[in-house]
Amino acid sequence: MRTLDECYNEIKKIDENTAISKYYIRQLAISGKIPVVMCGRKRLINLDGLINYLSCSGDTTETATEYTPSNNIRPIY
Repeated sequence: MRTLDECYNEIKKIDENTAISKYYIRQLAISGKIPVVMCGRKRLINLDGLINYLSCSGDTTETATEYTPSNNIRPIY
């Protein structure tokens, strides 16, 4: 679990010429497309979930599952 800035810095380490921006990561977190935990006023982003989402979003053979936060137990695939 990392903050937005830490996730962005990790992605920049992996690919220093990436086109991914902090704004894009923030929008993914707000929309619920990546796993996020609220810790006070901070959003802690699951870095593995973010990288998984980014690596699967362009792949047409494998569908990316959208994370939807709720109070119910979510299914494990």
